Amino acid sequence: MTSQAYLDTIKAKTGLGPDDFLAAAAAKGLLGPDVKTARIVAWLKEDYGLGTGHAMALVSALGQVPGQRLPVEEKVAAQFSGAKAHWRETFDTLLALARQFGEVSLAPTNTYISLLKGTKKFAIVQVTAGRLDLGLKLPGVAGADVLEASGSWNSMVTHRLRLADPAELTPEVLDWLHRAYDAA
Repeated sequence: MTSQAYLDTIKAKTGLGPDDFLAAAAAKGLLGPDVKTARIVAWLKEDYGLGTGHAMALVSALGQVPGQRLPVEEKVAAQFSGAKAHWRETFDTLLALARQFGEVSLAPTNTYISLLKGTKKFAIVQVTAGRLDLGLKLPGVAGADVLEASGSWNSMVTHRLRLADPAELTPEVLDWLHRAYDAA
């Protein structure tokens, strides 16, 4: 789900748009760099009955997520800073190969990068110094050698592939990625 889709759902549920929430947050003293995201999310859940994803979309729209106003490429680059820099080439290769399936856009957060087919998320990439994790949306698919259930790692996807070496970006991994793309 894209940020705009979340905002549209919130508007349908509450009758309020981002500007309305901005005014309400200001009235409650919930704007500014010292206000923790968790506090705003708790307010939106309690006062408006929103779920975490919807609340985070609003927090982002209110400009309260650090770095959220950065261009997509800057957000992506930030994912590969420092000890994670060696994974950038692998990510770029993965993205180029995914774009052979069709149109793919990116929606980076502060902790991972979503891969979208149109408005539908089909995969996420999260990088650490030692690993590139590829999360895939493959509902109803049983695991295989490299494919494991995502479990509590990330609820936005059903499966996870842990790549500890760039050489592990194999045709089998790309086949799973293609299946997730086609399922979106």
